[in-house]
Amino acid sequence: MNFSELPLHEQVLTGIERTGFEQCTDVQQRVLPVTLAGKDVMVQSKTGSGKTAIYAITILQSFITAQADNREVKALIIAPTRELAVQIKADIDELAGGVNNFRVGCFFGGVGYAKQDEWIEKGLDVYVATPGRILDYQKMKKVDFRQFDIFVVDEADRLFDMGFYPDIQKMFSLLRPVKERQTMLFSATLSTKVRHLAWQFMNEPKEIEVQPEEITVKEITQELYHISKDEKFRLLLQLLKQDEPVSCLIFTNTKARCVEVSKRLSMNGYQSKYLMGDLPQRKRLEIIGWMKSGKLRFLVATDVAARGLQIDDLALVVNYDIPEDYESYVHRIGRTARAGKSGKSITLADEEYVFNLEAIEEFIQMKIPVIWPEDLPEVEDKSASYTFRDLVPRTGVRSSSARRGGTPSPSRGRKQAPRRAPERKQRRPRPAAPPKQHPPRRSAKAYADLSALPLEERLAYYKKEYLGNQQPADEPVKKTSSPKPVDAKEEQAKKKGFFARLFANRGK
Repeated sequence: MNFSELPLHEQVLTGIERTGFEQCTDVQQRVLPVTLAGKDVMVQSKTGSGKTAIYAITILQSFITAQADNREVKALIIAPTRELAVQIKADIDELAGGVNNFRVGCFFGGVGYAKQDEWIEKGLDVYVATPGRILDYQKMKKVDFRQFDIFVVDEADRLFDMGFYPDIQKMFSLLRPVKERQTMLFSATLSTKVRHLAWQFMNEPKEIEVQPEEITVKEITQELYHISKDEKFRLLLQLLKQDEPVSCLIFTNTKARCVEVSKRLSMNGYQSKYLMGDLPQRKRLEIIGWMKSGKLRFLVATDVAARGLQIDDLALVVNYDIPEDYESYVHRIGRTARAGKSGKSITLADEEYVFNLEAIEEFIQMKIPVIWPEDLPEVEDKSASYTFRDLVPRTGVRSSSARRGGTPSPSRGRKQAPRRAPERKQRRPRPAAPPKQHPPRRSAKAYADLSALPLEERLAYYKKEYLGNQQPADEPVKKTSSPKPVDAKEEQAKKKGFFARLFANRGK
């Protein structure tokens, strides 16, 4: 279906044409006729399927229709993260290019209130907000929830995962009655909490499931490399030199590792930035803007910082650390194949996080192909001489007087005796570290056999490999037998005997 076949005003169609859209996606084709009729909807659809355009077009059409009747229509859109809220505002501004006098404001925490106060004073038609900041304005009585004719909850499942379920319930209670407003709820999964909201606060919503969140995207080429922790960064450099991706998003499990990897990449000629929750909001938005515009090719991020991050045509996603949550793996690699496009993901499995593979492969219902790192270009790691402490400075260190529990400094008028610099003790030279023992080189056939093993046998192999009981380089992986069942009665008798001996010795 083309957008021109829908009952849309010319100004709305003009904005859609400016964005380059002609045909509706599957979810837009099914949902737009319902929302344009003013009915409530509860939509389940995967990320990147065009959900934002559904409620943006519906709001724009309602705004133009109300203008013809000398009425006002105001909408409130709730998003889970600041980055997603900014992205939604940008998409609405683009679609509203042909609509006159249409004003959109974005409200989120981490920044001052002055600019957002100015938006409210001037008057807005659409409020895009995160839960915390918009409720702050409601408590200050600067925003009245009863003024909203349209209420949209985007990424509902993610909002609930982040602990915003009570806040969403409160917002629904502050709105007008269900029959006096239109409510649209979008989620990747229609969980029990999502359905409870719909039953309690919506007016007989129509439930529409289009392209539910897929466990994996078929167009993504997935690769898994087994590598030791000490050699992992050098392998990353080799893979980047081989693939030369136009854009790359690298995920780590910790903030400190995020900073370290980003700095090591920059030292090796790959201009990169890191994205984590501790960064100021302006810096976060600036880095995201560079990545979207193509000025920045490499971005290292944590899972929390990357929530709501939408980058079109992302060529490569690298799991530098295997995520501890199996669902995070799906969200990570799904960023490289949005709207049906192809992409590639690389996962580096080291001894620290390799055991997370079991849950991931059970969840995605497939074994990630294991690739042997051979025929890779030679690289020189220019950051090899730097340690973790050199690259990641410690933060939050208290002053020396505070550590000693000392008193405040004396007043300026009082003279103090000059302090003598403490004599530095000469450190003894450290003995030279023994050469690193690299794991035995395995053939491509051994890795192919490993990739074809069932999940239980692969996990047993990982335990032997990384817990010190290594096998010869090309020895075929043997199947592991199931553990001998434990006799409960025998185990209980052993425990009784132990405690009897313990109390007998204590009496003596």
